[in-house]
Amino acid sequence: MSVFTEHTAETAPAAARRTIEGVQGRFGWLPTPVALMAESPQLLAGFLTANAGFEQTDLTPLEREVVVLAVATTNECHVCVALHTGTLTQLGASNELIAALRSATELPVPRLEALRRFTLAVLAHRGAVPDGELEDFLAAGYQPRHALDVVLGVGAYTMSTFANRLTRASLDPPLAAHAWTPTA
Repeated sequence: MSVFTEHTAETAPAAARRTIEGVQGRFGWLPTPVALMAESPQLLAGFLTANAGFEQTDLTPLEREVVVLAVATTNECHVCVALHTGTLTQLGASNELIAALRSATELPVPRLEALRRFTLAVLAHRGAVPDGELEDFLAAGYQPRHALDVVLGVGAYTMSTFANRLTRASLDPPLAAHAWTPTA
């Protein structure tokens, strides 16, 4: 049972209406997670602001998606995995890379695998990443600022994945081709 309302631009709290309209214009449809997050205009604005900041980091679009998929699979958010699988597809990521990200297994590209492992370390150690794991990340060619960029991505997508799970957000039809369920 969900106690959360799936809002529209007309039913959302006034503080969320403009944001909903902007997201709907960007996607061409209103994603269910956004409709549900609109119940808290501050959460919706906080996530979108953090995400916009994450998109402006020095990490490449593909690297950002590695971070997002590491968070989404760890937190078992079927909506984020599906949505970001679509993004990876649009970016031209290989089927092998996408499959590895979705199954939370070793990536075929060593630099991206170092990023995935570092993201998992940030999550597992709640930021207190052991020196050796940070050194491995930096040895893969990343800079200290990238470590902090990962923290931003983890924060943004922890908000999203937790909200999606709490509200029991359903998968929208445009994402059905990328449906995902966690492995047992």
